[in-house]
Amino acid sequence: MAPQIFNLYTTTFVLALSITLVVAASLRLLAILPNTRFSPPVAKRKIGTATRVLIVLGSGGHTSEMLYMLKDLDTRKFTHRTWVVSSGDAFSAGRAAIFEAEMEEEAKKLSKDGSNNVTFNFGPEHYDIATVPRARKIHQPLYTAPFSSLHCLFKCFGVLLGGEQDLPDLIVTNGPATACILVFASLVLKFFDVRGAQSRGKCKTIYAESFARVKTLSLSGKLLVKVVDRFLVQWEELEGAGGRAEYWGILV
Repeated sequence: MAPQIFNLYTTTFVLALSITLVVAASLRLLAILPNTRFSPPVAKRKIGTATRVLIVLGSGGHTSEMLYMLKDLDTRKFTHRTWVVSSGDAFSAGRAAIFEAEMEEEAKKLSKDGSNNVTFNFGPEHYDIATVPRARKIHQPLYTAPFSSLHCLFKCFGVLLGGEQDLPDLIVTNGPATACILVFASLVLKFFDVRGAQSRGKCKTIYAESFARVKTLSLSGKLLVKVVDRFLVQWEELEGAGGRAEYWGILV
């Protein structure tokens, strides 16, 4: 009888522990996801505080749309920019470098016009271009995708943690596949509050759906609509999609 009682107690303990862990994980998930009544208020940032924004670029159209949306980026507020590109995407990396150079040139013109008292944050010390492996390459067999996605995930952790840089305050993306992995990585950091990712209000996310999506969300959009902090669409037909899409007009 003793072994049976022991087995019963063991089973009961394991079951109770499993239920407790599931409940605790669910409550924690509710706490980190946006627009839940469990989410604690985040203190407002002080004016002049160093702010890091992480921008995810995709090849071709995604990159062009993103750069157009950021054409009026205020570098006095976003003091450090991290541009994330996929491996092999030299086009996007080059466009990001050109974008930074053009903003710096524009700032110099403003300074010559009498704005010398304004501090603009430009130069190599104020931006970096990070490369992460693709989650899945073109024509890559589906059965190998989980392994390449894990590789991408680990690299995304490194980008978010940023070496000498603090965690990003804001993550901006418009739909490349890499963005899904990176946003998931940020959720993991917030779940475990790594370096205060959740308690300090870091890793806020803005997703802007592509201009090409008129009536339905992209696959990336469908995956991220419930977990990003703000989800923007560019066509009125998509307003309210996924229960959270916001329509603010054409952004590109």
